[in-house]
Amino acid sequence: MTTLVPRPPAELSTDRHDPRDDWPAEARQLADHLTAIYGDHDPLPTAAGAWIARQESEHTMRAYARAFRRWEEYARSTKAHPLTAKMPLAEAYAKRVANTPTRNGKLPQDATVVQTLSAAASFYTYAMRLGTAEANPFAGIKRPRVDPDYSPTEGMTEEETTRLIETARDWAPRSYALVMLLYLTGARVDELLSLNADQLGYDRGHRTLPLTQKGGKKRPAPVPPLALDALLAYLGDRTDGPLFTTETGRRWTQPEVWKHLRVLARRAGIPQAATIKPHTLRHQFITDNLANGVPLQDVQDAVSHSDPRTTQRYNRRRRQLDNHPAYALAARLGERLHPQEENA
Repeated sequence: MTTLVPRPPAELSTDRHDPRDDWPAEARQLADHLTAIYGDHDPLPTAAGAWIARQESEHTMRAYARAFRRWEEYARSTKAHPLTAKMPLAEAYAKRVANTPTRNGKLPQDATVVQTLSAAASFYTYAMRLGTAEANPFAGIKRPRVDPDYSPTEGMTEEETTRLIETARDWAPRSYALVMLLYLTGARVDELLSLNADQLGYDRGHRTLPLTQKGGKKRPAPVPPLALDALLAYLGDRTDGPLFTTETGRRWTQPEVWKHLRVLARRAGIPQAATIKPHTLRHQFITDNLANGVPLQDVQDAVSHSDPRTTQRYNRRRRQLDNHPAYALAARLGERLHPQEENA
């Protein structure tokens, strides 16, 4: 009979794994930034980092981290700790946000104010669950009413869109590939910039790109032949690394794309070149498809809007301008002011 000899107990490692090492980069960066200010023993860095880490998309992480830094800096400037801030301070901050001009010198859109305050409120909801905050100072803050039918994105005419595409084509293969993908797929810019070159796929005769959308939803987007030709011409033989890179091989960033798109728009003579943004091309994807008779449901599915009213909102602005009665009234007035031109 064989005697079973128990194994000696394994030695426990003295190395302690820090779970924060498993956070996304945005969460670690915010936590490190706050630790440098408040120290290792303050609960704020861990609470804020964990809150960022639980968001479902990189876009939301970046937006929330940016919004929280702004609130934290404001609270600290008043000698208040963010975890003990009260409603009067949050109300004062809300007024500061609404009355501080953006980089273009204009006051922020109501939707931007709402998003900034909502991000702060979201943090406190999470911090209260952790037990690191007793109350949410933003819970009762009045926020601007955002019209669900209003879209602040400025659209372009078909001729202006064509000029922008032609300018990108003549500028550089990278510019052409980006503009074509933004316009012909309706993708958000962060969805494209997060991709790698080896993610260009194939599915039942379609060349596809796997987009990760708001809320972490994933969908394969077909790449039409025109956009595919532009992308392949840009990639050449490259099959690894970021899909869109700088000259040094670094991943192209959103601020760099915004700046570059405005350079292209100025070269193309687009009237709103100073304020154009990548979302303008997503706007054109929606409005141009609806104007060409593509069913609303198909466009809604393509851009992954959960509510058809969101998709229709883009189109409503175009029709409100194109069909505005001011043009009919002006034409009638012109007939009275210049009757000789009518009889010439």
